[in-house]
Amino acid sequence: MTGRRMLLAAAGGTVPDLISNSETAAKIYVHNGLSSSILNSFAVAAVAPRDMAFDGTNLLSDTSSTGKVFIHAGLSASISSSFSTPATSPMGLTFDGTNLISTDTTENKIYIHTGVTSTVSSSFASPATFPTGLAFDGTNLISTDAVAAKIYIHTGITTTVSSSFASPASNPRGITLDNSLNLISVDRDADKIFFHAGITSTVTTSFATEGTLPQGLTTTRIV
Repeated sequence: MTGRRMLLAAAGGTVPDLISNSETAAKIYVHNGLSSSILNSFAVAAVAPRDMAFDGTNLLSDTSSTGKVFIHAGLSASISSSFSTPATSPMGLTFDGTNLISTDTTENKIYIHTGVTSTVSSSFASPATFPTGLAFDGTNLISTDAVAAKIYIHTGITTTVSSSFASPASNPRGITLDNSLNLISVDRDADKIFFHAGITSTVTTSFATEGTLPQGLTTTRIV
């Protein structure tokens, strides 16, 4: 993504680029805007890739095989640094504009980090038993659970859930938002990316993922 395109995405002047991955292909895909067309792809940081987030400059990714969060150099395979996750089964990632937020599927917890570091300032129980994806709309945290097949809207960044709805398919993983705060979700078993109307269960369109067993999803939208 060019510097000009990134600045426009931050200002809402153009659609952000969608970023997806495939555990089977061991690749990360940068889409052309929110389309199925791929601008670029590169290798994941390690096997068993999980979710991704974008901090305004760099892609962040995690893998369950290493129990680490990787800070990429921009949108590339090059890794500038990494650190250990709070527990042994990392999954969801999002960035709230200041701090990284992550989930762990063994501990069933959501962790708020201090900045993009291994330091955890607080944590709370996830709404169900297998927390997968995370997104942040500028006010509220949104999470998914693969066992419950639900998407949860939290009150702020807390354990309190204000509402929830069924995911489009049975095994939801990564979630993200576009500039208009429409939810985008991916399902590992359906191998599909779903575009929602707002943060609701209504799906306006969908397309097949690039590669199978998708796990993570983010965009270059800047919070």
